[in-house]
Amino acid sequence: MKFKQSLLAGVAGLSMVASMALQAADTIKVGVLHSLSGTMAISETTLKDTVLMLVDQQNAKGGLLGKKLEAVVVDPASDWPLFAEKTRELLEKDKVDVIFGCWTSVSRKSVLPVIEELNGLMFYPVQYEGEESSKNIFYTGAAPNQQAIPAVDYLMNELGVKRWVLAGTDYVYPRTTNKILEAYLKSKGFTDEDIMINYTPFGHSDWQSIVSDIKKFGSAGKKTAVVSTINGDANVPFYKELGNQGISAEDIPVIAFSVGEEELSGIDTAPLVGHLAAWNYFESVDTDVNADFIKTWKAAMGPERVTNDPMEATYIGFNMWVKAVEKAGTTSVDKVSAALIGTETANLTGGTAKMLKNHHLTKPVLIGEIQDDGQFEVVWETDGLVPGDAWSDFLPGSKDIISDWTAPISCGNYNTVTKKCSGQNF
Repeated sequence: MKFKQSLLAGVAGLSMVASMALQAADTIKVGVLHSLSGTMAISETTLKDTVLMLVDQQNAKGGLLGKKLEAVVVDPASDWPLFAEKTRELLEKDKVDVIFGCWTSVSRKSVLPVIEELNGLMFYPVQYEGEESSKNIFYTGAAPNQQAIPAVDYLMNELGVKRWVLAGTDYVYPRTTNKILEAYLKSKGFTDEDIMINYTPFGHSDWQSIVSDIKKFGSAGKKTAVVSTINGDANVPFYKELGNQGISAEDIPVIAFSVGEEELSGIDTAPLVGHLAAWNYFESVDTDVNADFIKTWKAAMGPERVTNDPMEATYIGFNMWVKAVEKAGTTSVDKVSAALIGTETANLTGGTAKMLKNHHLTKPVLIGEIQDDGQFEVVWETDGLVPGDAWSDFLPGSKDIISDWTAPISCGNYNTVTKKCSGQNF
C-alpha cells in the first residue's frame, strides 16, 4: 500500500514538473535589465515600465507565435558589475529570449561579454558614444552622428558659439563622446584655449566651484555653451547651481544629451528654462502616433507620467523584435538577428525607423528648448532621417572602419582600407 502511494505521489510529482515545463515552454520570456535603485533609477525605472506596458499590449493582441509574453524583471541597482551578473541570470536561469536593458555605456560594456558568450539578444535604447558594434546587441538609441555632432552644429551655426565647455560624468560615454567632439571642433578651427573639458563622478552634488569655473570661462567675450553628457541625478544640483550663480540660457546655454522629460518631472524647472537638449524624440511632437502612445502610457501608468526619447527607442526596438520573430517564426537569436536587419517600423515623430546592417537605426535629430512646464519646444530638426554610424568619422582609428553584419562581411569593425575585420565584434 505504501509502495503504491509512493508510486502515485511520484507520478503526480513528475506530472507537475512536466506541466510546469510545458507552461514555461508556452511563454516567450522578455528580460528587463534596468536599474530600479541607485543613481540611475531616476532614468531607468521608466524604461522598465515601458517594456511592461509593451508586453501587456502584445499579450492583448494574442501574444507572439501563439504564446504569451512573460516579462522577467531584475534590478542591477546602478552597479555596473551587477549588470553582468543579472544578464547571466536572465540567460542561464530564466532562459529569456530577449533582453531590453541598460542605460549607461559602462553597464552595457559590462553586459557585452556575457551576452556574446551566451549568445543572447539585447536591445540598447539610449544614446551612446559609438565605437562598438556587437552581433548580439541592437542599438536603438542615437549614435554620436545622430545627436552630439548635430547639437554642436546647431550651437555653432544658429547661436554663434565660439567657446565650448564639454562637461560629463566620468565614464566611457562622456569621455568617448567628448573625444569625438573635441576632434570635430578642432576640424572646424577651434583651438585648445576655446575648449574646456570637465568630468565629475556619478551622483556628484557639489557644483559650486565647477559652475564658477564655467562662468569664468564664459566671460572672455566669446559666445560660450556647455555641451552636457552629465548623467543621472547629478543633473538636478548642476542646473540648480547654474541658477544660483545667475547663469541663464541667454548667457551660457547648456545643451544636454541625457536630460529629458523624465529627469525634469517633479523638479523646479525655473533654472532650466531656455536651456536645450538634443534627442530624436520629444513628448511635445505633434503626430497622431505620438498622441496615441502618450494616451496609452498615461492610461497605464497615471496622468502625471511623461514620455521621453529612450522610451521611444524602446518602443521601436520592441516592435522591431516582434516583427522579426514573426518573420523568422522562432525566437532563435541567430534567426531573429538576421530577420531584424532591414526591418522597418513607425517611430513616434511621424516617420519610419529602419534597422541597418550595422545594428543601428535611421533617426531624425531634434533640438528642444526647456519650457517652464518641464516639456520641450522643438526649435530645430534635421530635414530627414540620419542613418546611425557605429564608428566616428572624426577619430583616426575609426574613420576607415564600418560595421556590417551581413554576408560576406559579417563583422562589427571591418577596415575598408585593409579589407580585414580587426576583431569578432568591436
